[in-house]
Amino acid sequence: MNAERGIQGSYWLETAPPGAPAPPPSGDLTVDVAVVGGGIAGLSTAWELVRQGREVAVLEADRVAAGVTGHTTAKLTALHTLVYDHLRRTRGPEGARLYALSQTAAIGRAREIVDELGIDCEWEEAAACTYAEDPRHVGRLRAEAEAAREAGLPAEFVTETDLPFAVAGAVRVSGQAQFHPRKYLLALTDDLRRRGGTVYEGTRVVGLTEGEPCVLRTDTGVSIRAAKVVIATHYPVFDRALLFTRLSPRRELVVAATIDEDRAPRGMYITPEQATRSVRTAPYRGGKRLLIVTGEHFVPGTADVEERFARLSAWADDRFAGLTFTHRWATQDNDSTDSVPLIGPLHRGSRHTYVATGFGGWGMSGGIMAGGLLSDLINGREVAWDGLYDPRRLASVAREGTTFLKHQAHVARHFVGDRLSPVKGPAPDDIPPGAGAVVRLGGRQYAVHRDENGHVQAVSARCTHLGCIVSFNRAEQAWECPCHGSRFAPDGEILQGPAVHPLEKRDIPE
Repeated sequence: MNAERGIQGSYWLETAPPGAPAPPPSGDLTVDVAVVGGGIAGLSTAWELVRQGREVAVLEADRVAAGVTGHTTAKLTALHTLVYDHLRRTRGPEGARLYALSQTAAIGRAREIVDELGIDCEWEEAAACTYAEDPRHVGRLRAEAEAAREAGLPAEFVTETDLPFAVAGAVRVSGQAQFHPRKYLLALTDDLRRRGGTVYEGTRVVGLTEGEPCVLRTDTGVSIRAAKVVIATHYPVFDRALLFTRLSPRRELVVAATIDEDRAPRGMYITPEQATRSVRTAPYRGGKRLLIVTGEHFVPGTADVEERFARLSAWADDRFAGLTFTHRWATQDNDSTDSVPLIGPLHRGSRHTYVATGFGGWGMSGGIMAGGLLSDLINGREVAWDGLYDPRRLASVAREGTTFLKHQAHVARHFVGDRLSPVKGPAPDDIPPGAGAVVRLGGRQYAVHRDENGHVQAVSARCTHLGCIVSFNRAEQAWECPCHGSRFAPDGEILQGPAVHPLEKRDIPE
């Protein structure tokens, strides 16, 4: 294995154009629809609405298509590991059918958009496969193939793939796709602007008042009035329906390496074994393709990330041999407690606010599907699968109460236990360069970081979302909340919500 770790950063961000400048609004504004969040769900929703004649503004805290969407593995597939047998049992055959229909429609919609706009986004059709190496899991794969086929997908159980190692079995679905997500979304953003939509980057929304109109407030004091509001921030930054009780954040690592074109698998593969292993390749240059391997999922703030990166790289090199690693990055997903995304009205009393969240690692097809669903709901059109994704559903939550309670127990353990822990942590002087630790001094907890030059800075250790204690991810140089997944830079600035306020800066007591 090549000894170098690769560039710490997303290949998609490195290889896409920077995009047109989109400065924050200079003053208050009024629009038909305000979309908070410039990832694939938000931009897809905004684009569909602009095409339908709506005046739309997209409000993105950082850069469009640079957050979770910019760190995906970019597979467009309706085969989501082992979801169909689960849905058949929990939602019935009709629920599974609607899920397959909606996800397949999203792939078709993406294909239409690429053709219509002439987007050069490395679009490739490929088969998607869920595989297992352990023969004990073959029964689950056969059940999944049967359930997916009943749901309407061209699914089959196979025992041979184009992976360079043997599998015990796999579910295979043809006609799926893969692409360069940032190139796709930058083209979508350009077309949105040509049609009269507006995009504002560096615009963090920190307040929402629902009404007629709704009013959003940014961290610079600007107000945006809108008849309708869509919260598409991956994890909802405004949560009147307490959706955080039904969402579990997980982080997943990605390594990328060059591989000879004649050795590169052309399918898209995933296995739930070994804390997940996902494999696919993308176009590269010089007779090579880029092998993209994902896995090692964990709750933010709870893992030795450097060790997990090493484990994932070793797995890739063991299976594909002689790799030269070029990049590594991480992505973050939110799993709903009942395995289906939450897309629709924000809460039971909502008349003008909508949400899209809980994509469970399948945000490419899910985000495009959400764009169509939300635009139809806002325009008063019925959609066959709106009930399946409706965030106000309660029956499915009750059916999957064990998952719900497990999530709540995890949050409670950190919310209470981390505060009461007698462990003081290291002294600030003992923290090595490039590291961070939570230190208890004078009855207060400080998140203390020492940079590579030896400079020490401290911030409050309490996440500004709901007050859980953060933990330091040295590999990515970030403070992470293990309860709901907020992430902060060493100086406390927000990297990822649901938090909308930075960690408070603190002076270390003498």
